[in-house]
Amino acid sequence: MNRATKNKSTILYTSVLYVCSFFLFLEWLYPLEDITDTTSITAFILYAVFCFIISMLQLKWWISYLLKGFGLVFLLHGLFFDQPLLSILWLEQLLMEFSFNIQALISQELYYLTPLFRSFLFLILIWLMSYLLHYWFVQMKRIFLFVLLTFVYLTILDTFTAYDAGISVVRSFVISLIALAISNLLKELDHEQIRLAWMKKTSAWLTPLIAIVIFSTLVGFAVPKVEPQWPDPVPFIHSAAEGAGGTGAATQKVGYGEDDSRLGGSFVQDYTPVFTANVHDSHYWRVETKDLYTGKGWELSSEPEYEELENGMIGLEMFSDEVASESLTGLIELHNPSIGKLMYPYGATQAEELTGIETSFSLDPNSEAVQTEFNTTPEMAVYQVEYDNPSFAINQLRNSSEEDPADITDRYTQLPSSLPDRVGELAEEITADEDSRYDKAKAIERYFSSNGFEYQTTDVPVPQGNQDYVDQFLFESQVGYCDNFSSAMVVMLRSLDIPTRWAKGFTSGELIENNVGEEPDVYQVTNANAHSWVEVYFPGSGWVPFEPTQGFSNPTDFHLGETQSDNQTEDDVLEAPEDIQEQEEEEQEELEEEEAETAFSPTSGNTESGGSNWWFGIIGLAVLAVLAFFIYKTRYRWQTKVVSARLAKTQDTETFQDAYHYLMKVLNDKGYEKAPDQTLREYADQIDSSYGSKEMGQLTNYYERVLYKNELSNQHVVELTQLWKNLINRIMG
Repeated sequence: MNRATKNKSTILYTSVLYVCSFFLFLEWLYPLEDITDTTSITAFILYAVFCFIISMLQLKWWISYLLKGFGLVFLLHGLFFDQPLLSILWLEQLLMEFSFNIQALISQELYYLTPLFRSFLFLILIWLMSYLLHYWFVQMKRIFLFVLLTFVYLTILDTFTAYDAGISVVRSFVISLIALAISNLLKELDHEQIRLAWMKKTSAWLTPLIAIVIFSTLVGFAVPKVEPQWPDPVPFIHSAAEGAGGTGAATQKVGYGEDDSRLGGSFVQDYTPVFTANVHDSHYWRVETKDLYTGKGWELSSEPEYEELENGMIGLEMFSDEVASESLTGLIELHNPSIGKLMYPYGATQAEELTGIETSFSLDPNSEAVQTEFNTTPEMAVYQVEYDNPSFAINQLRNSSEEDPADITDRYTQLPSSLPDRVGELAEEITADEDSRYDKAKAIERYFSSNGFEYQTTDVPVPQGNQDYVDQFLFESQVGYCDNFSSAMVVMLRSLDIPTRWAKGFTSGELIENNVGEEPDVYQVTNANAHSWVEVYFPGSGWVPFEPTQGFSNPTDFHLGETQSDNQTEDDVLEAPEDIQEQEEEEQEELEEEEAETAFSPTSGNTESGGSNWWFGIIGLAVLAVLAFFIYKTRYRWQTKVVSARLAKTQDTETFQDAYHYLMKVLNDKGYEKAPDQTLREYADQIDSSYGSKEMGQLTNYYERVLYKNELSNQHVVELTQLWKNLINRIMG
């Protein structure tokens, strides 16, 4: 076979080998939809195809960088940007995103990384893999390690995740056999140990290869399989990972969840919108309440019994008719109807779905949760909710002297027998100077803001063994989020025989449109607004919300009322609600300042600090880019020093072979690439002719003796080291 035919055959085989590497790499991408939050991997697969094609064409490095870089920018633009490509607004958003994410990286708060930046990093990884796989498969022909890692990756995912890798393993097996066969064939061609005349007929090697692949695959399917030696771990992992509030110390995403039986653990913020509300004022969005405290979390004392509501009429008596209220109507655009529950304000009387989808509402009187059911699952639901917005009279709450109904007392003063006595003792100490139920509740509510308690979402402990959740929070950690604060207040009030229950749902959300006049305001509520609070029962008034969580304010409306107690002066009455309001405003300001300083959000902070952060991000990126470019451009100089030092220190055959391979790599970068049909001696003659030297021929002669006969003495190593240094200096000079 002539050189041209041989060269074409080699190019064909290396191309097939690289295609095999691409299909093996795809097996790493396919599971992402099952084991991550990635909704579609099509964009990443398309970018992988683009990068692998560019690498296969072997373009100049700067052309390859430009093409792959442009493809990356174009893909990110299509996925995340609405502005025109490379416009001023586009560049501003890009700089803001990178500045924010670089700060998160520096502070090691990786859970704050935005989807755009995560996608950017993943696309960079695909870019690098297209280069690395070309180097491993085509240039070095060392593919076994990647094949092995692929099978390890697939088997681990198949064992410990919900991903079914059965077909993936078969595909990888077939691709790997083909790749290994071609790789070994090319190695034999490079060593020139076989003649190529028989290669004119592709069937001479292709037919047995296909036969072996088919035979091996059939054997794999047919042979008996050993039964699993241990239970499937996936159901256990799923059960351990589900539930709001956490089942362990693992970090969770914030959001509404139904299982509160084991609270504690850290979580990360999730700003995915849940619903948008058009209402006249801010207030809690209730979902359900729970009454049974177990020492680890909250459960219902009886199973839910949902009863369908006629015409959406909600028959909940959250407060009595004596409480002043205003009849209002709100509009809720639910972005995630799969939650299956209605978020409703206090005093909700009726709910109606407005998009024409057949919807039924069912109420569970025990938890006061309203379940929604659709005849077809919609992408978005729109509810109109009619409600009576309450305004509680503080004097009426203070002067309440009626006895609690027996069923209320029995159900909402329950505490586990294992609750440590010091919890009740602390509650009595806090409320020792208070007479009324309202003042006792306010005293405990205020206790958390001035006694060393901190609101935080990370490093929140989970009680172990017989440790009580509330006791741990009050006397040990004193750090946590809404579940910790609200549960602690409920338990302490119950220890004083005050009927109290744990409520959960969402806060009012972020005001995104402040309308004037009769037009309702617009609030956006996200998963990050999931919240829990406290409801205290007052005879004659009903259930009244309280907010113990540090940094949060109670959106419920309170007014002074008309009557006052005998032992209270008019000045005291007038100052009480003002003091409460001032304290809540101060707490809210402190929370906003803290969030502005610590939360890495593109919209947080003022313009000045945001601008300086942008410049820090830009300067950091520029420095990194210059440093990376300098290292890349000088890579052969410092690599040469490393190889030269190793050659002088370790004078053996292996070191000499590595030095010879490095020499060929440098020559290839200088434009002297060895043709596939060239022998080493022909290549050495070409180099010596170009540089006017004899060193390459002498080095090649010794290299072949080492390669085929393993002949090399210490005296030869010293001589070869000097020849190598002379030639490398001439090339690098």
